[in-house]
Amino acid sequence: MTQPHAAHAHPGTPGADGTPAGHAGPDQGTTPAHVPPAELRAALANRLDGAARAWLDQALEEAAAHPGAHGPISVWELRLAEAGRRCGPAHADAARVLVLHAARADTDALSRVYTQGTADERRAVLHALPHLVPGPDALPLVEDALRTNDTRLVAAALGPYAARHLDAHQWRHAVLKCLFTGVPVAAVADLARRARGDDELARMLADYAAERTAADRTVPEDLHRVLALTDSGRPASGTADPHGKES
Repeated sequence: MTQPHAAHAHPGTPGADGTPAGHAGPDQGTTPAHVPPAELRAALANRLDGAARAWLDQALEEAAAHPGAHGPISVWELRLAEAGRRCGPAHADAARVLVLHAARADTDALSRVYTQGTADERRAVLHALPHLVPGPDALPLVEDALRTNDTRLVAAALGPYAARHLDAHQWRHAVLKCLFTGVPVAAVADLARRARGDDELARMLADYAAERTAADRTVPEDLHRVLALTDSGRPASGTADPHGKES
């Protein structure tokens, strides 16, 4: 797969349709990846003006009627490119996810859009994965996004699809990638469940904290948060876990 040339971006915590909202908890994402398409469409319709709603309705009807490729590029793929202009940047992620869902895009189609699309379109593909791909077939897209330095792509890659399908080794390194790049760990879907009792993750976090401390650099607050999660659910013992002493 072609490696995208990603630009740096600042992560945010969007609302159900991709608009900024309050901070989410480690297990409560509010991106389009976490919201069922029917609810996503209703939330988006309430926020769009009349012209944008009309465009979205038409785009979804076209995608549902002509889901496959027609010529060198399908109609619904053109609508993905228009979404930012038609719906506004704040709502474009949700609109693109809805178009992909209406088109019933399979792994091949999603891979094509991801490889050929803009960073915004790649992000929409990542958000759409849990709605469209039941198995691990699209993991190469997640892995590709995690290799980039685009923080918005990294955050989008760590939604429910990654929580279900990334193996333990990949997932641990993805969490560390968040700490390296400043992506809030709140973006990591199902963080508490996957971190619980993970001694190897605890070791990696403690090593990273020690490296930063030795270099007289601040240890990210999110590191302490994840480190605490690795101990959650563990039976109490008389001896304090050395990892728990990080503060």
